[in-house]
Amino acid sequence: MRGPVLMLAGIGLFGLLDASSKLLAEGYSVWQVLLVRFATILAGFALLRLAWPGWGGSLRTRRPGLHLLRSVAALGSAAFFFLAFTHLPLIEGYLVFFTSPFLVLAMSALALRERPPRAAWGWVALGFGGVAIGLAPGLLDGIGGAAVGYLWAFLGTLCYATVFTLNRGLRDEPGIAGALVWPAVLGLAVMLPMGLWHWRAPDALALAQMVFNGVAVGMATAAIAEAFRHASAARLAPYGYTGMVWSLTYDLLIWGHAPGAAMLAGAAVVVVACVMSERRAGRA
Repeated sequence: MRGPVLMLAGIGLFGLLDASSKLLAEGYSVWQVLLVRFATILAGFALLRLAWPGWGGSLRTRRPGLHLLRSVAALGSAAFFFLAFTHLPLIEGYLVFFTSPFLVLAMSALALRERPPRAAWGWVALGFGGVAIGLAPGLLDGIGGAAVGYLWAFLGTLCYATVFTLNRGLRDEPGIAGALVWPAVLGLAVMLPMGLWHWRAPDALALAQMVFNGVAVGMATAAIAEAFRHASAARLAPYGYTGMVWSLTYDLLIWGHAPGAAMLAGAAVVVVACVMSERRAGRA
């Protein structure tokens, strides 16, 4: 169960990150928010290495090309989702995000030569059905939001699925240092010029949120990278749908949006899909 538990923790942290980013997007640019995020990751990693020499493992890698591709995809995911939530409510952005389990299964089959069992596709499809149940009332009423927001969300989802797939491809590398540091180095280099140009002095709360975002990303990245060391993409993909439960929770706690009966029913179907998928994987 280590892989699924770590996956659930990572998805929950990413959901909290998206909620925090949506709040920050009301007053700060993507450049500034991501600049602080990547700087926080690198500073946190440096502090951990000072406190515990060698923490996280070696930064050397036998696959620099895969790490570069993963870093680019991670940067794209961060930027595109931030931009998406400047145009869309949290649950609408997640509507697009929930295509990711299909993308992860397809990419793992094509790129990693992993053959997901038919049951994995079935449980992923059931989870998608739960999402459809939850979002049906909004879809029937005509979900609002700019089309550009959906475009950003889809590009972010594509990058997100790429990161997931590459996590599995890099699972045999020792430690998590590369998974944390190299995307942050690239992100800092890209965001630094524009981040300083568009800098707006944050108040104490906003600065704390930006720093927290970096901590949350680091923890989520480490959790998901470790999850893929212990389980296949086919086993973990259905757990991506638990993001629906997290988004409903954050919408309620932060914005006071209580879920309706359809949302609760859909969330229940998502949970069933994850549990049954895990039971099937356990028997296998």
